[in-house]
Amino acid sequence: MAVRGMWSGTISFSLVAIPVYLVKAVEPGRISFRLLHTREYSPLARRMVCPEDGAAVGWDEIVRGYEAGPEQFIVVTDEELASLSPERSRTIEISEFIDLADVDPVYFDRPYYLVPAKGGEKAYSLLVEVLRRANKAGLAKFVFGEREYLVAVSSRDGALAVITLHYHDAVRSEEGMAPKEAMAPKEAMAAADEAEVERINGVMKAMLGEFDPAKYADSRKHAIRELLASKAHAQAPVEAPALPGEEAEGPADLVAALEESMRQVKAR
Repeated sequence: MAVRGMWSGTISFSLVAIPVYLVKAVEPGRISFRLLHTREYSPLARRMVCPEDGAAVGWDEIVRGYEAGPEQFIVVTDEELASLSPERSRTIEISEFIDLADVDPVYFDRPYYLVPAKGGEKAYSLLVEVLRRANKAGLAKFVFGEREYLVAVSSRDGALAVITLHYHDAVRSEEGMAPKEAMAPKEAMAAADEAEVERINGVMKAMLGEFDPAKYADSRKHAIRELLASKAHAQAPVEAPALPGEEAEGPADLVAALEESMRQVKAR
């Protein structure tokens, strides 16, 4: 199955440069709903409205404002923001190699894959295997979509996996998260009854297993798909009226689409 790249460039370190493109590692498959008018089922549109007179405001009349205090804003223009945005990366330049097991999972953000571009297959496969054998990941800064990301590049199932990492100042400290009256963990263990500790350990051992993500599924999403398929079979979908000057399109085969979606879910 062909995958569409979100970005193309090179991954490099020292004198090594490999042409690649970036693809998503996760497709959430979220089921989205449109908001409709109850009377004629027209899709509703979101508009910016002035709270003083209720009039709709056009995009040419909108500016960005940072809330500095109650009802106080610092106005920033698009040009000012653009001047601060780093130039889009053409290279993922690895600056150092680390043991990914040393990274606290709280820093992990979003996963992606790097796919080799034409001509880079051999060097790509070599880097995948070297990272696997060394059990290391490369750290790099990477600019994409006007944001600068910290990323870790590692070997996963024969491919280069990329995960964006939260910056240190974005991660909340655990200090103050536990209730004030709670004991320190070591103190709680020292004060605990030995039989209670053994009981908890026994329960944990009885429930031990290997992580298998295929055992778990989004039951609510699957239930919604079944509901939609059932309703589509029971009654024809409602149709929104065509807007003036808009050509009406033929209705989508909703039932077939839902049935195919359900087949894919059950086949997993």
